[in-house]
Amino acid sequence: MDRKPKFFCVSANPAIDKQARATKLQLGAVNRLREVVAEPGGKAAHVALALTALGETPLWIGFAGGTNGRELVAGLIAEGIQTRCVETRVPTRINLAILDETGVVTEVLEPGGEVSESEISLFLETCTSAFVAAGGDAQVIFSGSLPPGAPRDFYSQLICAARSAGCRAFLDTSGVALESGLQSRPDVAKPNREEAELLTGKAITGVRDAQMVVEEILARGAGSVALSLGRDGLLWCPSVNQPIYWARARIVEARSAVGSGDATMAGLAQATAQGLSAEDTVKFAAVCGAANCLVASPGKIQRSDVRELMAATVVEEIA
Repeated sequence: MDRKPKFFCVSANPAIDKQARATKLQLGAVNRLREVVAEPGGKAAHVALALTALGETPLWIGFAGGTNGRELVAGLIAEGIQTRCVETRVPTRINLAILDETGVVTEVLEPGGEVSESEISLFLETCTSAFVAAGGDAQVIFSGSLPPGAPRDFYSQLICAARSAGCRAFLDTSGVALESGLQSRPDVAKPNREEAELLTGKAITGVRDAQMVVEEILARGAGSVALSLGRDGLLWCPSVNQPIYWARARIVEARSAVGSGDATMAGLAQATAQGLSAEDTVKFAAVCGAANCLVASPGKIQRSDVRELMAATVVEEIA
């Protein structure tokens, strides 16, 4: 490690992402792909790529197994991202995203290989030592699903380790991993609409519904909540009993929305590290997510797009 990182991107279930293009995807038929590109994948890799595009030097920590794992790590290093991996017996998974000419994206995600108790213990030790070595005041971003074999409270344990080391913990996951993780009081939780609906059992049909869901997630333990509503914008509440801010970036013609939530998370983490105001934080994060829609590869946002979109983004305080 060249220097103490300010940002950790922790990946419990990374992948090689294959992005393919097809003329039109047809179920039950032979589909011939025009182009296939393989890149480092998993949500934490996308966050690390976006942070790198924003000028930061994150450290990616994740499981990596077999030839696929070596390819994943080599791909991250080639992008200028520092890595620290825990080797697994089972090979790293491969995900496939198929984009057709109509702009529809179909994702086929492998569940990931099962991790052993010893691999889990080593992962916890690796993360804990890295957080302590950072000397506190780092942003630790936990992103993505948990692999088979990982305990449901895995993120909860990692959040406790980060906070004990004086770092801020950001959580972006779903299902039982999100429910359990909130019990360890992450500084920031960033669910999307579907994840928040699953967690709370409440449908989000408008901004008022979203406001109530944000308040419930705060009550469940999150220090701050960013709720992504896709084209309907991003809600941000910096803490309990604080106003909720709603940012709506200019609607762009998306090449692909894959990774936009991860770019949003990168924007949140950088804005938090820089101590931006609540209004500027939600605006910057929403813009990073929108900028991701303009690029061919998840996370590889352009700062020129970010600057242009900032001028066309509206932030509103919700009473």
